[in-house]
Amino acid sequence: MKKLGIIGGMGPLATCDLFRKVVENTAADSDREHIHIIIDNNSAIPDRTAAILRGGENPLPKMKESLSRLTEAGAEVVIMGCNTAHFFYDSLGEDCQVERLNMLYETMAYLKSNGIKKAGLLASSGTVESGIYARAAEKYGIELVCPVGIEQDAVMGVIYDGVKAGKADYDTAEFCKAVNTLFSKGAETLILGCTELPLAMDMYSLSFPAVDPTLILAKAAIIACGYKLK
Repeated sequence: MKKLGIIGGMGPLATCDLFRKVVENTAADSDREHIHIIIDNNSAIPDRTAAILRGGENPLPKMKESLSRLTEAGAEVVIMGCNTAHFFYDSLGEDCQVERLNMLYETMAYLKSNGIKKAGLLASSGTVESGIYARAAEKYGIELVCPVGIEQDAVMGVIYDGVKAGKADYDTAEFCKAVNTLFSKGAETLILGCTELPLAMDMYSLSFPAVDPTLILAKAAIIACGYKLK
């Protein structure tokens, strides 16, 4: 059985969500049958969207520090829950000898295996404009539709002014309009392509057909570590 490492802090609640989903989906009859998980909750990692879109501080050095700490602590499989951070996935893995899982590829493989041909992408502006999901979708033959303009602003509002700000009474009316536009354009399901969005669905009692990349990654990590799914 392999030890699992999580590069966390992007953000802290999303890290908790990923950890919880690994635990909840592992087949285990006692504490001792769960995966040995090492988490580096490095909240000092600079904002990924700001770095990609506005020339903000490069998060890669801090991400590499987290990866180094995890491998030195014995992690044999490493994952990170932040979708936008996968823009730096290839650079992060230079000279890395441990197995790493790519949440975007795992998500697209899941969609393809379930016969989904067109999906609506809800994600941070950094994730959308970086094209990382578009490239992953193309690799697996999935068509993406994305919010534009004020609709994308509404998605960013839920992520930053709602979940990240811990605002339980955030008004999601504009966000719901943006989501319904994606379905009107032929989306069969949504990709919750920012780690805060599955939290938003729960926090604001939203119900849309959607896949959760965090959950998909958690299940892939369980298998990669040699454990069984519940």
